[in-house]
Amino acid sequence: MKHVFIIAEAGVNHNGSVELAKKLIDVAAKSGVDAVKFQTFKAENLVSKNAQKAAYQKETTDKEESQFTMLKKLELDVNTHKELMAYCQEKGIMFLSTPFDHDSIDMLNELGLEIFKIPSGEITNLPYLRHIGSLDKKVILSTGMADLGEIEDALDVLTTSGTDRDLITVLHANTMYPTPMEDVNLKAMQTIGSAFDIAYGYSDHTLGIEVDVAAVAMGATVIEKHFTLDKTMDGPDHQASLEPDELIAMVNAIRNVELALGSTIKKPSKSETPNMAIARKSIVAKSTIKKGDTLTEDNLAIKRPGDGISPMRWDEVVGTVANKDYQEDELI
Repeated sequence: MKHVFIIAEAGVNHNGSVELAKKLIDVAAKSGVDAVKFQTFKAENLVSKNAQKAAYQKETTDKEESQFTMLKKLELDVNTHKELMAYCQEKGIMFLSTPFDHDSIDMLNELGLEIFKIPSGEITNLPYLRHIGSLDKKVILSTGMADLGEIEDALDVLTTSGTDRDLITVLHANTMYPTPMEDVNLKAMQTIGSAFDIAYGYSDHTLGIEVDVAAVAMGATVIEKHFTLDKTMDGPDHQASLEPDELIAMVNAIRNVELALGSTIKKPSKSETPNMAIARKSIVAKSTIKKGDTLTEDNLAIKRPGDGISPMRWDEVVGTVANKDYQEDELI
């Protein structure tokens, strides 16, 4: 990927509505991200009937409702996937979705998904990892809640199942919505990259955009961020998501940082080169100098502009003889 691949994570912020999902796609396409991502699952394959919600989900949804009931309302069937994929194509943005079970992996593969995103919760799911690894597709692996050993195990499963290591990008992440700043531990992202000699990025659940921008400056090749139409909407992930104007601001900031990073070569840039003669200095006559006079530290000075002899050659000039007359401030 030649530039940072930005994924706008719609997730389940469509609240089960196709029309709302399309509005999210509109926002993502307008913001300039590379892909918009949803979530594909069958509630009965994902959670048991009595599974409890996470604490943050209880705060943003009905406390008495089970995780199963909540997720059941957020499922997208195969026809809806086809409709949303066609809409993404129309809008010129890549459609992605995270599968959470084997049926969903098969469905997305049959629909021609280009990249498979593995969520943090599945990093210890051996059969799941083996299934995705066997597809030989590009893989983005989130690592929230994981240590280096678990990441290594997951990578081993993916590669031994048939996925080339060069097709995998590992995302540092923290599975708390929102993530407290003191828990981001962004330096661990680079640890992942160096430990496994692999492309790395960042899946962000903090409030705001500054950590995403910092991640890009630290070498992230993929950024993933939740977004919504309105943070006050009902649903588990809206409050920890960016609103449309914030998403646009994040994309603009990332693209600017990409440009600013440049190359590893230190040399005058195209824009600053014309200022070299103005900002730098040259050796000039401090006072009137006659032809044949010796050039000394007393009759020479260093002043702008910089289009004469460089002051770095001061020692070469001092002690030589003037070969012409010079007026004060004239370039030697």
